[in-house]
Amino acid sequence: MSDSLNASEAPQPATTPAQPGTGEEGVRHVPGVSVRHTRAKGEPRFPDGPKADPAGSHFERRIRSFQPRRSRVTAGQADALQRLWPKWGLDIDGQRVVDLAELFGNDNPVVLEIGFGMGEATAQMAAGDPGTNILAVDVHTPGQGNLLNLADHHGLGNVRVGNGDAIILLREMLEPDSLDGLRVYFPDPWPKKRHHKRRLIQPEFLSLAATRLRPGALLHCATDWEPYAEQMLEVLTAHPDFENTAPGGGFAPRPEFRPLTRFEGQGLDKGHVVNDLLFSRVQR
Repeated sequence: MSDSLNASEAPQPATTPAQPGTGEEGVRHVPGVSVRHTRAKGEPRFPDGPKADPAGSHFERRIRSFQPRRSRVTAGQADALQRLWPKWGLDIDGQRVVDLAELFGNDNPVVLEIGFGMGEATAQMAAGDPGTNILAVDVHTPGQGNLLNLADHHGLGNVRVGNGDAIILLREMLEPDSLDGLRVYFPDPWPKKRHHKRRLIQPEFLSLAATRLRPGALLHCATDWEPYAEQMLEVLTAHPDFENTAPGGGFAPRPEFRPLTRFEGQGLDKGHVVNDLLFSRVQR
C-alpha cells in the first residue's frame, strides 16, 4: 500500500461555510489553520457532526480505557465533519442495534478498529482492501474529521467513523458474530501501575469482544510499550476464546496489511520495539 494517503494531501477548503449560531458568519478561514468556534452555552460544536457525549448518562459509570482529547480542529476537518458525518458517521449512543449491512450499503465483512488517531493508517488499509468494511471508532474530534476527509478525497466508501465508547458499541449496538475482525493499534498503555486497570486489553473486554467476533475472526493488537505487550500476550494466551496464530506462540511479525505509520517509524528509529499480536476467535 502506498504511503501517499496522508492528511497533507486531503483537500482543504478555502472557506468554511458559516453555521447558524457559531458566531463565525463571514469569517474566512485559511486552509489547514485551526478553527476557533464561538458558541452559545450548550450549543453543539458541530450541529450536523458528532455529538460531544452520545451515550450521555444512559449507562453506568465505570473505569474508562480512554481519555477524550479536545484539541483544535482545522478548517478542512471541520468541513468534513459537517458535510460527511450524516453520511459516514455513527454516534455511539447505545440506544439501538446497528445493521452493519445497512450502515455500509453492502454485505462485505466488517472489521472494527478501536482508536485510529488521525486516520492515516486506517485510510491506507481501507484503500488496500476495498472488499472489507472498516468501522473505525475514536473520541478524538480532529482525527474523526481527518479520517472523513481522507475517505472522501480517496473515494473510500468502505470506511465509517464511530464516535464514542467502543465498549458500549460492542455491548449494546452490535449483533453476536457480526464482526470479521478487531484491530487495536497502539492503545493508551497507561504506564503507571495504579492505572493498569484502565488498559483496554483485559479478560472482561476479551470476553465481550469474543461474543461479537465470528469464529475464525482475527484480533490484531500492536503496541510500542513492551510491558503492555507482555501483558497483552499473557491475557490473550490465557483466554479460552482466542488462540495465537503465531507459530510457536509469542509475538507475530507485522503483517503487510498494517501500514508502518510515521509515528511508528520515528519510534523505531529511536530504538523502540513494536510488538504485534494476532489471535483468532476459536470455533465454538
